[in-house]
Amino acid sequence: MAEDDKNIRDADTPPGPEDQAPDVSLATPPVLDEDPYTLSDDEIRNFVDALDNDYDDAIVAALHELSAADIAELLAKLHEEDREKLLTRYGSVLPSDVFAELDPELRNKALEQMDVHQIAVLVDDMDSDDALYLIEDLEQDKQREILRRLSARSRLAIEEGLSFPEDSAGRLMQREFVAIPQFWTVGKTIDYLRAASDDLPYEFFDIFVVTPANRIVGKIPLNRLVRAQRPVKLETLAIEETNAIPATMDQEEVAQLFRRENLISAPVTDTDGRMIGVITIDDVVDVIDEEAQEDMLKMGGVGQDDLYSAIFSTTFSRFRWLLVNLVTAILASVVISFFGATIEQIVALAILMPIVASMGGNAGTQSFTVVVRALATRQLSSANIWRIVWKETVVGTLNGAAFAVMCGAVAALWFGSIPLGVIMGTAMVINLFCAGFSGACIPIVLNKMGSDPALSSAVFLTTITDVVGFFAFLGLAALFLV
Repeated sequence: MAEDDKNIRDADTPPGPEDQAPDVSLATPPVLDEDPYTLSDDEIRNFVDALDNDYDDAIVAALHELSAADIAELLAKLHEEDREKLLTRYGSVLPSDVFAELDPELRNKALEQMDVHQIAVLVDDMDSDDALYLIEDLEQDKQREILRRLSARSRLAIEEGLSFPEDSAGRLMQREFVAIPQFWTVGKTIDYLRAASDDLPYEFFDIFVVTPANRIVGKIPLNRLVRAQRPVKLETLAIEETNAIPATMDQEEVAQLFRRENLISAPVTDTDGRMIGVITIDDVVDVIDEEAQEDMLKMGGVGQDDLYSAIFSTTFSRFRWLLVNLVTAILASVVISFFGATIEQIVALAILMPIVASMGGNAGTQSFTVVVRALATRQLSSANIWRIVWKETVVGTLNGAAFAVMCGAVAALWFGSIPLGVIMGTAMVINLFCAGFSGACIPIVLNKMGSDPALSSAVFLTTITDVVGFFAFLGLAALFLV
């Protein structure tokens, strides 16, 4: 077996008579300059070769060697035809967790290639939170078909989850948790956990202590439970602060709570205060990653991750954002047109004015990036907003002064005009002062208005720095050089 693992057949080498299938093991040691946590290109090529040649046994063996995350990566990197073939012919041997690891767009495409019965089998095999995540974006008709084929327990859990708002704690929570009556002892609890091991969640970190009405008294970390003496009652061990989360809380607020309180898990309660689920740290990590990606894409003018979207839908979604940018660019051009006569007389202005505008844009981007992140992580409030705005404005002004000296000297030497250098330096200070101030204020104002600062700030910021930069530079030139 060890010898076979070392001899992975090259994709172009035909199988010999005594060896009808290549070794497509995707768990080979990585080359030093490769990422050890991703599949190498050679490994993926070997797998594609096995798919093309229908080496069923080798493919099934390779799939069993891989983790759910590895298979999800493999599906993402395969050509669409190879992905469809893999899902159609070998979907039954894929772990259900694979579909929870897939990119949402790719996951929906994969589910489209599977029949309702296959999806229902997957859903029944998953934890309730992963099962809900799997089908929540499907069309309602297909959802109903899948739900009809599920066990009563799975169907009720998913229907309850779908009743909560999108991106809420109710959608995020896992309905499998360990809740113990407050009057039990440590010994009785441990005996119960051992006896009911098949009915417990696959992974859990805390024991929740509840009243007969299923209201939370406290929680006990597993390490604290196993260290306690058997006769001790749970209510004496329970930690009073449970950080209970309402089912309607937004998932971003849930992530903030976990980060702030360093939580591993937290109970979810309904409107009557009864425990209905639990959120664990692995789900919160996914939320943090999702929110970070969403903000990053929005700052680039991309509404969602469209890596796997169709060409025309991707084109249309980006077109709208580019159209907004075109309007703001025209506004800057209108400002330039006011000084057409000045530019005709001094050609150097046309050469130098993009420098002023671009420096302002970059300085403003630095400020608004810092403020958007601070807003997202709840680091800004009425207590420190103006201090941050003041700091970013001063930083912009100081950078403006530093670059004014450099750019002014370059302009004066380049075109042999000291007044031109002074004007450029003055315009640089004005624009970077404005960039620091507006870069800090725009996200705050938009956030107060209920708009997403990550999506809207860049448009307003670019417009302001371009208009102010051009107006300051060309206006000063018109006053003092013409």
